[in-house]
Amino acid sequence: MAQNPKPRSIIESLGEEIVRIITPVSICMFSVVILVSILNNSESSSASITSVATIAYSEDSSDSFWDKFEGALLNSLVFVAVVTVVTFILVLLFYLRCTSFLKYYMGFSAFLVLGFMGGEIGLFLNQYFSVPVDCVTFLLVLFNFTVVGVLAVFMSKMAIFVTQGYLVVIGMLVAYWFTLLPEWTTWMLLVAMSLYDLAAVLLPGGPLRLLVELAMARDEDIPALVYEARPVLASDLSPRENVIPRRLWREPRSGDSTLNENMTTRSNVVPNVNAVSRLESSQTVGSIVNAEEGQGSRGISELTAPLIEHRINVQMHLAQQAVETENLVLEGIGLGSSGAIKLGLGDFIFYSVLVGRAAMYDFMTVYACYLAIIAGLGITLVLLAFYQKALPALPVSVLLGVLFYLLTRLLLEVFVVQCSVNLIMF
Repeated sequence: MAQNPKPRSIIESLGEEIVRIITPVSICMFSVVILVSILNNSESSSASITSVATIAYSEDSSDSFWDKFEGALLNSLVFVAVVTVVTFILVLLFYLRCTSFLKYYMGFSAFLVLGFMGGEIGLFLNQYFSVPVDCVTFLLVLFNFTVVGVLAVFMSKMAIFVTQGYLVVIGMLVAYWFTLLPEWTTWMLLVAMSLYDLAAVLLPGGPLRLLVELAMARDEDIPALVYEARPVLASDLSPRENVIPRRLWREPRSGDSTLNENMTTRSNVVPNVNAVSRLESSQTVGSIVNAEEGQGSRGISELTAPLIEHRINVQMHLAQQAVETENLVLEGIGLGSSGAIKLGLGDFIFYSVLVGRAAMYDFMTVYACYLAIIAGLGITLVLLAFYQKALPALPVSVLLGVLFYLLTRLLLEVFVVQCSVNLIMF
């Protein structure tokens, strides 16, 4: 009797999934570093912008160290308060089932980012590279680019690489906008948003946790800007059983314990049904052969065959119901029901802001911050594989990135410069 192939564990597929989520994050960070390097010295983008992140304090180079610290802290607190209020409003609207309104609101936000921020950066790049393009052509290309982006992200189904590409572009544009904030405000804002992300996801009353739990209870999708990597296929399964392993972390409902056992891995359900069918079919044949030898055996086979057929039908029904239910399970932030890792676009943005701010200093600092962010993201994904629930992606990566920025700027740079001046190789 053939043995069932052993399904891939989470740890075995984790490396490939880390690559699939690190690749777009790296592209987004690299794009922001390129934009900062090109446009940082441009007169049109050298001035700091005025926004809700600078409403409480406007940083000036002549201010003292303590004044900059207090002002940046106040700006970050105001920004986090605004984000918290907006998130709770989104939770309320989702609770009231205003899903269509949220979807159109997110689409309008994406339209503004691609149209206005993308258009402004496009003008800066045209001016820097002296691209010969007329106004009508530029507006036409920008309009088509923006409309296709909104449709790809929210309004229609397109190829997954198109949707993923537009999400990376949106993250890049917003991240570059954040790099125009004053230096102290930017660093304080990164730390404050990391702590907010930690509280919003893990605390019982956190807005993001409430939103995820509400969506799970309703089995509904959350209209949000979330990047989802392609799920990893189980290559060790046969062609008939080459299905996507589902990793679920929804709380089981009452009376669904038997069904949830069959839902955990589809590849474990179908082979078992086939094995039961083959085993009990052979038992049925044996009963029929024995029934030809005597009247008593014939009576037993007539009584047993309907029970066997009923048992097989029940197993097949459970398998089919498990497959259908898997497709309805909510793909929460962190680990989707399809096996794909999901990462909020805010994580892309703040990762890129960190390396973009580091690019304003030197590229050695950029490299150190990049390694720190990737290491923190890897630690978060490993924790995600073990805990199987939504986890904040900002705290570990951002805190490591800020720490490496300070260490590189204060210690490593001094060491490398002294070695280079004295012609010391290491």
